Amino acid sequence: MQLQEKRHYSPTEYLELEIISEYRHEYIDGQIIPMTGGTPNHNQIALNLSATLNFALKKRQPYRVFIADQRLWIPKKRIHTYPDVMVVAGSLEFSEGRKDTITNPLVICEVLSKSTRSYDRDEKFAAYRIIPSFQEYILIDQYKNHVEQYSKTDGKKWLFSEYEEENSILILSSIQFQIPLSDIYDKVDFEAKE
Repeated sequence: MQLQEKRHYSPTEYLELEIISEYRHEYIDGQIIPMTGGTPNHNQIALNLSATLNFALKKRQPYRVFIADQRLWIPKKRIHTYPDVMVVAGSLEFSEGRKDTITNPLVICEVLSKSTRSYDRDEKFAAYRIIPSFQEYILIDQYKNHVEQYSKTDGKKWLFSEYEEENSILILSSIQFQIPLSDIYDKVDFEAKE
């Protein structure tokens, strides 16, 4: 998809282009940003977490687990994005007129890369926090054992927890789920070159 610099696209224009594109793009308030390809470590971590989550929640209604190809719309910030892993509780809520873009995640997990780590921690987290259903944010470093957890408590208060030891256990507060860091990082090679 050829994009002109500084051109502002409407959300509708973005979606029309995104549907026919071979590659995924984020949409941020009029700008279309190509998404870079993930590393094997990035993909392994997202797979390990999403598979364990999906298995744990398989028979427990009303939860659904989604991976990187599920688009999320944040209307108040005019952002379309593709989180690495999302959990939705209850019925799916879709962007107006769409059946491929959800708006109501409970949990969002992002695997950090060198190019996106600041954005994921700052602007993206700020955008996620205005989603009414959103209760928990997990950031996973792909270069070392390190997981950050932000859990919503009251109103606009968020509790921060950090995990670095391989035998640490990440326990979600918004759903009954826990996973050892050793399972999140199973088959991840920290020595691998990007």
